[in-house]
Amino acid sequence: MEPLLDVIDHGAIQELRLAHPPVNALRPELLSSLRESVEAAPGEDIRALVISGSPGIFSAGLDVGYMLEGGETAALSVFQELRALMRSLAMSTVPTVAAITGHSPAGGAVMAICCDYRVMAEGKFKIGLNEVQVGLSVPPIIHGTLSRLVGLRNAERMVVSGALLSPQEALDAGLVDRLVAPDQVLSSALEWCEDLLARPSQAMLRTRAVARADLVALYDSPERVFSDDFTAAWSSEETQATMRGLMERLKEKG
Repeated sequence: MEPLLDVIDHGAIQELRLAHPPVNALRPELLSSLRESVEAAPGEDIRALVISGSPGIFSAGLDVGYMLEGGETAALSVFQELRALMRSLAMSTVPTVAAITGHSPAGGAVMAICCDYRVMAEGKFKIGLNEVQVGLSVPPIIHGTLSRLVGLRNAERMVVSGALLSPQEALDAGLVDRLVAPDQVLSSALEWCEDLLARPSQAMLRTRAVARADLVALYDSPERVFSDDFTAAWSSEETQATMRGLMERLKEKG
């Protein structure tokens, strides 16, 4: 199997570029590669990380086709790797930036909200936690992570309706931090890292730890990330029917 993640060094900044065409769907191998890179960064003298996607697509979220074909075993593996990656991003001692190069629904948005900063491409793209639309409930840990960015009321509206936002709507809500032209997303993410790293290192990192202490507290217990109820919900008749209907519609479009 071809590698699903390209690792590109930009001096002390490392870019982790999702490489699972056509839509960078998240399956266990990709999620584990991301997690391992995030966890290894401090020991490799990497001072900041940028997670990027492909032109027009950051990540379409979980690899639903893989999960449906593989049954509960495959689904459980995806959920386990996703929550491990979320925890690694949330607790990382290295600043992280999501370079959102295009569409970023569901799992793509989940990765992004665990990062320190989010740069998104302008254009006819969508981002959001649309789990409800595809038959999944949003776990408390994801709702809590989103709430610290957009506030409790905005988070409620987003997750209950499963709303997908335009880049401008996402910026206005606080879901992303900056909009730039599509060809400037990566350079803008690197620029943010360089600016941060120009600060006195110890002062910046200690203050970052204080500022993110609430997020770290959410993730300090691994079993808290997803409850067993969430994994069980995947196997429910409603969720399976919704997911299979989604896959059929995608096949018809393809």
